[in-house]
Amino acid sequence: MKKVLLASACLFALAAPASAADLAARPYTKAPAPVASVYNWTGFYLGIVGGGAWEASSGDPKMQGGFVGGTAGYNWQTGNVVFGIEADGAWADVSASATGAVFVPGVGVVAATASSKTDAMGTVRGRIGWAVNNVLLYGTGGYAWIDNKLSFTALGATISESKFHSGWTVGAGVEAFFAPNWSVKGEYLYRSLGGETYFSGAVPTGTLNFHTVQVGVNYHFGGPVVAKY
Repeated sequence: MKKVLLASACLFALAAPASAADLAARPYTKAPAPVASVYNWTGFYLGIVGGGAWEASSGDPKMQGGFVGGTAGYNWQTGNVVFGIEADGAWADVSASATGAVFVPGVGVVAATASSKTDAMGTVRGRIGWAVNNVLLYGTGGYAWIDNKLSFTALGATISESKFHSGWTVGAGVEAFFAPNWSVKGEYLYRSLGGETYFSGAVPTGTLNFHTVQVGVNYHFGGPVVAKY
């Protein structure tokens, strides 16, 4: 009986390597390639914008101040080229004032203060730029407007009148996605607004020209990120 058991053990020991050799090799599975995020700028967006403005004038005092508001736009992308249209409107406090002496008939020379204040401004512009994945460099230009008020104060009394000025704007900027649907931008605009006549033709103004620098944050609808291998 011992001889039979020994013989069986030897037989299994010799057969084991052969059985292992007959097993199929484990298939090789290639690891998936890393996912690359490709940004597509096409779509509608809304955002907030704010910045500073100062009058482009050789004289003093110059109007200057800040503004904050909202923006809306739409982009179309073909290849690396991005076309778009954008509109913005903002509450503003861009002003200047000057005090001097004026002659009032029957009273004489008195101190008077004249002030000009832009309390709202906006644009409707086209944009065209070059996108490198999540970064867009662009130029822009179009229609610009402001709501401006002139005031005169003398002898404790003040008169004022507001006028709507229309004109044009041109500039450039850079915008970049920092999250799947969120972008931040920085922009310079030169705005030129036509003159208006205040107080029934008594006070005509010349063209009002402004430099503006603004930053904004936009939310892009529709998921602008396309992930691919």
